[in-house]
Amino acid sequence: MTDHPITPPPELLKQWEDNWFDEREHADVLLIQAYQAGADAELDACCKWVSEESPIAATELRAARRPKPPSLKEQALEALSEMEDECLMVTQAATIRRALEALSDD
Repeated sequence: MTDHPITPPPELLKQWEDNWFDEREHADVLLIQAYQAGADAELDACCKWVSEESPIAATELRAARRPKPPSLKEQALEALSEMEDECLMVTQAATIRRALEALSDD
């Protein structure tokens, strides 16, 4: 193995190898994990390089390339918006919306 900065650490390679030989993971899962680890390492390297000139740009780059998935609350509000015209009465939709909006975003 080389000392290239994108090369996974030996511990991670050993874990993947053990999972493969112990048949705890399928090859496709291990390949996806390797791909994700490489992509994360590349993003880290890019953000580090960009942050030398602009820490804000590095933060924005990371947020754009690894967006947070919508919260359960956001998903429920979106689903409510999609169905309120067809299935719900206005008062029902308003009640559900108020209840959802009252929830914290955790």
